[in-house]
Amino acid sequence: KTLRETLPRAFPGVTFFFQPADIVSQILNFGLPAPIDVQVTGFNQQATHEIALEVAARMARIPGAADVHLHQVVNSPSLLVNVDRSRAAELGLTQRDVANTMLVTLSSSAVVAPNYWSDPRSGINYIVAVQTPQSRVDSVNTLMNTSVTPGTAGPPQLLSNLASLERREVPAVISHSNVQPVFDIYANVQDRDLGSVAAAVQTIAAELRAKLPPGHTIAVRGQVESMNSAFLRLGLGLIFAVVLVYLLMVVNFQSWLDPFIIIPALPAGFCGIVWMLFVTHTTFSVPALMGAIMSVGVATANSILMVTFANDQMLEGHDSRTAALAAGATRLRPVLMTALAMILGMLPMSLGLGEGGEQNAPLGRAVIGGLLVATFATLFLVPLVYSVLRRRPPRSGNDVNPGVNDA
Repeated sequence: KTLRETLPRAFPGVTFFFQPADIVSQILNFGLPAPIDVQVTGFNQQATHEIALEVAARMARIPGAADVHLHQVVNSPSLLVNVDRSRAAELGLTQRDVANTMLVTLSSSAVVAPNYWSDPRSGINYIVAVQTPQSRVDSVNTLMNTSVTPGTAGPPQLLSNLASLERREVPAVISHSNVQPVFDIYANVQDRDLGSVAAAVQTIAAELRAKLPPGHTIAVRGQVESMNSAFLRLGLGLIFAVVLVYLLMVVNFQSWLDPFIIIPALPAGFCGIVWMLFVTHTTFSVPALMGAIMSVGVATANSILMVTFANDQMLEGHDSRTAALAAGATRLRPVLMTALAMILGMLPMSLGLGEGGEQNAPLGRAVIGGLLVATFATLFLVPLVYSVLRRRPPRSGNDVNPGVNDA
């Protein structure tokens, strides 16, 4: 953050951006150098470039968006070497000779003719390259004094004897998608969650799509795609988990009513998750969804203990109110021990300590918040619902008709 604020002031006119160094971020970005990639595609390259510049300017004003830059630079300064072919032929040189000489001069011989030396002691291969001193390529005049060596036998010639240099602006990167020119606007996220910044980017893209010329498109790619896909799958998994737990409890209790008595503890757990994430200023993320699924499982197990004991009490002849109070008093310690063990186990994770701890902190916080409220609901709300709905003792056989057996 400090470098992002300091470098542009120290070097005006220079674009600085930072790329993720860890392999996890690169995988989540699908190999892209930033978590947000807005692609502008169209057959008219000039119009596409103007649209991309407008997108980049509007994205730069989004709070939390950092390192917003256009990947395809169209006005990169360059030097064009104009070879006089007639003069070069008289001197026994070709354009290929000039190109190879310039490559060796400006980069090294490793590009044209790589050589390797193997260390006999370690067996490690090292690249051996010839490199021109910096003082001989630091200006156009010194570059024109470069000696061009012919591929065949013959004396070397100065570059100024057969070529001239011309300053031009050329595209540094040319990208295509489905044969169409494409421009990428990359953006990182700072001091804000990815979902909020991505939502603002989607809003800008939606506004500009209505003004696009025919044949142009705007698409948002990057880590946003994987995040939305993960949210969708985990959300469906959470719904499937609740339905599956309910059906398993129906089989376990041989009743449609008893699982319904347990279900009220689950919304309470979700309220606790939202409350904890709000208090700790934590965004709703994939780890938080995973923590929600974990808290649902623990809350369900504790509620099953309560209802099972209450059913046993009713089979012994007690009424529903007495059975519910007995279940709450008897199962108080096991429920608290289970919830407290889970909460204490997740406490170090929720603090986000250590390297990379902030990535798993939402999971721990979601579990702690969900269990705090779900445990309270298990001890008080579940017995209350049980005493109201369970009027008759459960039967030992199949009790799958709530209108007859549970009413």
